[in-house]
Amino acid sequence: MSLTTIGLPDDLRDYILDVGVRETPELRLLREETASMPNAGMQISPEQGQLMHFLTKLTGARKAIEIGTFTGYSALWVALALPPEGRLVACDVNEEWTAIGMRYWKQASIEDRIDLRIAPAADTLHSLLAEGHAGTYDLAFIDADKTGYPEYYELCLKLLRQGGLIALDNIFRGGRVIDPIDDDPGTAAIRDLTRAITHDPRVDACIVPIGDGLSLVRKK
Repeated sequence: MSLTTIGLPDDLRDYILDVGVRETPELRLLREETASMPNAGMQISPEQGQLMHFLTKLTGARKAIEIGTFTGYSALWVALALPPEGRLVACDVNEEWTAIGMRYWKQASIEDRIDLRIAPAADTLHSLLAEGHAGTYDLAFIDADKTGYPEYYELCLKLLRQGGLIALDNIFRGGRVIDPIDDDPGTAAIRDLTRAITHDPRVDACIVPIGDGLSLVRKK
C-alpha cells in the first residue's frame, strides 16, 4: 500500500503516469474516491496497479488470489487482465471498504470474475487447500497485515502451480526495514520473510522498487 513510489521525483512520476499507465475510467474514479478516505494510503499506486495488470497477463493467469482488498483498486486491475472465465479470490475482513470496490467492479462488468471472501485470509486459504486447489493458482498478491505475511506466503506457495507468481507488497515499510532500532512486529516480520525468501530453494525472487517495495517470487 503506497499512493506513490518511494523516492521517485514528482516530475518523473508524472511522466510515468502519463506514458506508462492505462487507467480505465472505473479505475480512475475508484482511485479518486478512495483518495478522500482517511485510510487512503492503504491503496496501491497507479503505476503498481499497471504492473499487477501486466504480470497477470504475462503469467497467463486464470486463477488468482488477493490477500487484502481494501476498496478493490488492485483487484480491479487484476480482474481486468483475467480472461472472461478467470477468477480472482479476494480476501478481506471489512465489508464497508470492499463494498466500495464492488460498485466499480460492476461498472467495469467484471464483478463475475471476483470471488470476494469476507473472512480471515488464512481461513480462506486453508479452505481452498482443503477443497483440493493446491497447485492450481497462477498468481497471488499479498497486501494485508504484515505479521501474517509468513503464513500467507507458505499457504500461497502450496496453492500456486509450478511457475506461479507471488507478489508481496510493502517490503520497504516506508524505509523502516533498514532502521536497526525499528522493532515493530510488522517490520520485523517483513525483514525476516524477505531474508528467508532470498535463501528459499523453492523459488526464484527479485525486489522491484515500486510503490513501497514489491517482492516478486516465482515458484520453481
